[in-house]
Amino acid sequence: MVTVDGDRIISVGRPPAGVKVEDLGNVAILPGLINAHAHLDLSDLCDPLGEPGISLVDWIRLVIDHRLTTPCGRAVEQGLQESVDCGTVAIGDVAQPGWQAEQIESVPTDVTVFLELIAPTAQRVGSAIELVEGHIGSANAALWHAGLGPHAPYSVHPKLLSAVVSLSAARRVPIAMHLAESREELELLRTGGGPFRELLEQLGAWRPGAIPHGARPLDYLHTLASAHRVLVIHGNYLDDEEIAFLADRAERMSVIYCPRTHSFFGHRPYPLREMLAAGVTVGLGTDSRASAPDLNMLAEMRHVVEKHPDIGRDVVLRLGTLDAARALGCGHRFGSLEPGKSAKLAFVDLPDRDAADPYELLF
Repeated sequence: MVTVDGDRIISVGRPPAGVKVEDLGNVAILPGLINAHAHLDLSDLCDPLGEPGISLVDWIRLVIDHRLTTPCGRAVEQGLQESVDCGTVAIGDVAQPGWQAEQIESVPTDVTVFLELIAPTAQRVGSAIELVEGHIGSANAALWHAGLGPHAPYSVHPKLLSAVVSLSAARRVPIAMHLAESREELELLRTGGGPFRELLEQLGAWRPGAIPHGARPLDYLHTLASAHRVLVIHGNYLDDEEIAFLADRAERMSVIYCPRTHSFFGHRPYPLREMLAAGVTVGLGTDSRASAPDLNMLAEMRHVVEKHPDIGRDVVLRLGTLDAARALGCGHRFGSLEPGKSAKLAFVDLPDRDAADPYELLF
């Protein structure tokens, strides 16, 4: 029994005397699901872009082309409504400059809007900082929360990253950054060459020396560590030293694993067990419909169970609820069935059979 009053949970267990009880039948009652990383502006896609196993660089070209040729229209609203229908109550969304607050406010969901910032050259840093100031200043905590999204090492000049980290600390807003996502990214950091350099040169966005040769994701983690709160998006290729660095800062730095996107690109096996054993805070996200079939967080968790059978199923549920909420900084409001927390719950139909382990029925 979960007893609620208005928008808050009162108790879990036997209800107080005289309280109306509604039997929902053969379902699991869950805390509302948390999607810690999404790109809702791509929710108009029916299928992922490219074929499974596509290189990240080639996929980025497809995303750029899609955004240039396809108005997003109501994609954000569509993505929000799909998320709500799938039991999601809080989302970390990476939004493009020029996004409209009305799109987020149209569907009652707790959304942190991470403004995507791209400035691979020093000449573009100033205009990006202006966007940051406007974004933070326009946030309405009752409707949406401001976050900053310096995109990735190959698209963000070090001067911009340092400025964004300082603003994050001063204004107490979170940062989400794609990091250690692909082998091509590591190659660019290590050597200054490879497919990402070719892409940047084609876009007129490559400047020699912007990325020091021999750089590592760890260098970026050191910079990010001064921010108010950090979500490291993907982290597919973090090494042991970088995992230990994040574990030591698990209260403010987290890693967001996007399971079906990870499989779509054919990356090496995700180091989930290593991260959890070290003490890293790991949350789950759907990424976007450009690399996943839908925005269903339960499907993401079921994919984790399939790919990581050695991870406890109770842990998997936590990755998509409480730990994802902690990553977004809303764990005090969402993520578990506890008195005082949000009464926005998720209900999952269960199969008509018994099992000693309820998680078997859920997943």
